[in-house]
Amino acid sequence: MITRILFFVTLLPLLAQAQGDLLDELNKTKPETDYTIATFKGTRLVNGHTIETKQGGTLEFIFAHRFGPLDGGLYEMFGLDEAFVRLGLDYGITDNLSVSIGRNSSDKIMDGYLKYKALSQRTGKNSFPFTLTALGGVAYSISPKRDNEPEGFEMADRLAYTTQLLLARKFSPRLSLQLMPTFIHKNAVSKTAERNDHVALGIGGRLKLTRSVALTTEYYYRIDPPDNDVLEAQELLPRYNSLGFGVDIETGGHVFQLVLTNTTSLTERTFITQTQGDFFDGKIHLGFNVTRTFQLKKQDRR
Repeated sequence: MITRILFFVTLLPLLAQAQGDLLDELNKTKPETDYTIATFKGTRLVNGHTIETKQGGTLEFIFAHRFGPLDGGLYEMFGLDEAFVRLGLDYGITDNLSVSIGRNSSDKIMDGYLKYKALSQRTGKNSFPFTLTALGGVAYSISPKRDNEPEGFEMADRLAYTTQLLLARKFSPRLSLQLMPTFIHKNAVSKTAERNDHVALGIGGRLKLTRSVALTTEYYYRIDPPDNDVLEAQELLPRYNSLGFGVDIETGGHVFQLVLTNTTSLTERTFITQTQGDFFDGKIHLGFNVTRTFQLKKQDRR
C-alpha cells in the first residue's frame, strides 16, 4: 500500500508537467488573429456593391432583373410586362482582388469594375474594427446610336467613371452595416442642368433572420444634386435618391435576392445619379438578383 502511494506521489509532478506542455502546444497552434468572414453573403447589397470580393479562382455569374413600376396597374401587370436586366461576371484574381464585367439593358451600358479588399476586420493580435474595400469602375454607354449622335459628340463622351470606398463592420453574427462614399465623373452632361462630377454617400446593412435568409437595404444620398425644376424646364426627367430593400435566400451554390427599389438601372453611373422614380410616390420596382458561383481553380487546402 505504501509502495503504491509513493508511486503516485512520484508520478504527480510528471503528469502536471505533461499537462502544462500540452496546454503550451495548444496555445501555440491557436491563431493570434481571428479574421471576420461573411460580413455579407454576396458581392451585391441591393443594387450596389458590398465589401466582399470573390475567392481567388472563383467565377460568379450575376443575373439582375428589374420589372416596371408597381403602380403601372393591371394593364402593365403591375410592372411585370417590362423587363430590365444586367448580365455580369465577377472573377477572383486573388482572394482580395476581383474584376467584373457586365451589360445593362436599361441604359445599354457596358460596365467594368476592379475591387480590392485593402483591410479586413479582425480581432485578437493586430485587431482592426472594419473591412475596407476600394472599387474603381468605368461605364460605356452604347446609346445613342452612332447615326443619331449629336454634332460634336465623341467616343469619350460615352464614358463615365466611378470611385467608391466601401467600409463595413460585422457587429454580430446577425447584423452588418456598410458605408459607401462615392464619386462619379461623367464625360458628357447637359451643362445647364448638371455638373460632370457627382458625390453621394451610401449606407446599407444586412440583418440575418435564419441560417439561409437575411434582410438587406441600401440608400444613396446625393450631395448637392441637380435641381429637378431645372431638369424639367429643359424637358429632362427628374431624379431621386436611390433606395432599395431586399430579401436574401442562400441555397447551395447560389444566392437569390428578391428586391424592391425605385430604379431600373444597375450601374452606379445611372442608379446613383439618374434614378427617375420617387420610392415614396409609388415608383417601386420589383426585381431579383441571382448569382451562381463556379470554381475554376483548385483551392489550396493547407
